[in-house]
Amino acid sequence: MIGSVPSSDPAGHLLPEGEGKDKRKLGQREAIHRKVPLPAEALAFARKLRRDTTDAEQRLWQLLRNRRMGGFKFRRQYPFPPYVLDFCCDTLRLAIELAGGQHVDDAPRDERRSEFLREHGILVLRFWNDAVFKELEAVLERIWAALQEGLR
Repeated sequence: MIGSVPSSDPAGHLLPEGEGKDKRKLGQREAIHRKVPLPAEALAFARKLRRDTTDAEQRLWQLLRNRRMGGFKFRRQYPFPPYVLDFCCDTLRLAIELAGGQHVDDAPRDERRSEFLREHGILVLRFWNDAVFKELEAVLERIWAALQEGLR
């Protein structure tokens, strides 16, 4: 199924706030825009996370980067204060979060984070790190389904 993903770019590029607007409508959603510059600490933290990626993040990033997933643009360690999203397709308002063993005890914190993102119109997909290695095809199919749903 993943091999048949179209290579065209249905998402397009978005210009930063104040530099013009993307006139294309993607359903009722608008892309995630930064209305104010990021605090230096948030930007530094996101850069640190990009340098210190987990094996699962590296594996998934290889499949999402450079519009490899059907032409959709993903960003990694995307600052959305007060959080940094593991992966984000901002034009479709889709966040992908990976969780390791440390998240077992952090379920309430993860749920607060997901609720915050939902309140801002962002769909959150969560996967365990081991799913990226043991059930990769299922992970990719779920991401693909969310991307297709986001186009409607």
